[in-house]
Amino acid sequence: MFSFAFLQKPITQKIEMKLSKRLQDIVLALPLKEGTRVLEIGCGPGAMAREISRHIVKGHILAIDRSAKAIQQAVTGSQSEISRGNLSYRHVAIEKFELKPEEQLFDLAVAVRVGSLDGRHPEIESQSLRNIAKALKKDGKLYLDGGNPLKEIKLTKYRKNG
Repeated sequence: MFSFAFLQKPITQKIEMKLSKRLQDIVLALPLKEGTRVLEIGCGPGAMAREISRHIVKGHILAIDRSAKAIQQAVTGSQSEISRGNLSYRHVAIEKFELKPEEQLFDLAVAVRVGSLDGRHPEIESQSLRNIAKALKKDGKLYLDGGNPLKEIKLTKYRKNG
């Protein structure tokens, strides 16, 4: 007779989510170094944000998403990175995003499959790009998927002096 007692035990081991090859390639293509400040737009459950946090060590990544459920999943799966202080999440859509008064500008922003930045929603794309430009340093860059594996989006016309 078989015993199924093992099915009744709670699973306590944290399951490490692997990063897809596509997201790995994107992370490796970003100009990341220790101390870089990154804004990730449309972070979903946070897999790429966690990987970026490993590359920037003393830097910081703020990962945002319009989905409250995605942010909840991201926070749940990122406790060690959050406690180290180099990763934080915020529930906000990019077209409504604003830096908080105490926040420093970012060195770069990255977005993967974000509808407000890929032409699907032109009515909010300009506002989104203005918000990104305001959140970046003067020489800060925006990278989107769709290149090989990334493409840089010029923000000159969205900057105050541009």
